[in-house]
Amino acid sequence: MDKTWDWFQSLLEQKGLPVSPEQLEQFERYYELLVEWNEKMNLTGITEKDAVYEKHFFDSVSLAFYVDPAKINSLADIGSGAGFPSVPLKIMFPHLKVTIVDSLNKRITFLKHLSEQLKLKDVHCVHGRAEDIARLPEHRDSYDVVTARAVARLNVLNEFCLPFVKQGGLFAAMKGAKSDEEVAEAAASFRLLKGKVVAQHELKLPFEQSERHIILVSKLDRTPRAYPRKAGTPLKQPIV
Repeated sequence: MDKTWDWFQSLLEQKGLPVSPEQLEQFERYYELLVEWNEKMNLTGITEKDAVYEKHFFDSVSLAFYVDPAKINSLADIGSGAGFPSVPLKIMFPHLKVTIVDSLNKRITFLKHLSEQLKLKDVHCVHGRAEDIARLPEHRDSYDVVTARAVARLNVLNEFCLPFVKQGGLFAAMKGAKSDEEVAEAAASFRLLKGKVVAQHELKLPFEQSERHIILVSKLDRTPRAYPRKAGTPLKQPIV
């Protein structure tokens, strides 16, 4: 068996997440396509196999250590880039209905091709700015769980992501550095966008030992009509 597969499978199984041979094949094909497409467009700065499996695949699946995927039906991934965390989560939990939003059409083209190659069903790739897509009735206040990984600071991210979360659903912000300062800075945006921090989890990647933080935010009520503001405004004028 492939050495990378060996530790990857073993570490996830220790967390109670079994990985089938078919799923390992999907991850391997994902890795191959990521490296192949990365030569013609910038998808990731990480291409060494062990590093991709640790920093992208394992890191993405780590959300399932803290949120029970069996209780999730629909998941939206905002600013997904090369498909993280949504595609690894979809491979592991095929029942998920996944919507991926990204503002760069080239990335959406890659993600559509990837979904076809991996034979993933119920993956919907949407090209557009989060602020615009969140205004559409089919996406607004609609998803059980919304994720974003390393996209922006939390007070900006809340405005990108919370409008997609249905009342009673969760926004999971996946962060690198320690998150307490960002959570404090985002107090006004939580209040305005009807979110409340319900948990903060910390983990370290198994080999590199770099820190990861997952902030879980519950959506208390529907998104007020004024939000999100027009595309570009949240980044230029974060809610403070």
